[in-house]
Amino acid sequence: MANDPLFWFAAVACLAVLFILLVGIGGFAKGGEFNKKYANKIMRLRLMAQFVAVVLIVGFVWLRSGG
Repeated sequence: MANDPLFWFAAVACLAVLFILLVGIGGFAKGGEFNKKYANKIMRLRLMAQFVAVVLIVGFVWLRSGG
């Protein structure tokens, strides 16, 4: 499994979602102008990244189970 490139793409996508989520939570906690300006954009970016991560995970499981 560790030698499979699709596994690594899915793992990187999950880490990207985590990073975007932490930036969004940090901006929300801090508040202010940054939160007003970027909160909605960060949420949209997280949703898109999360969609890509889920598609990669489902694709990985489907292909490795015999497809």
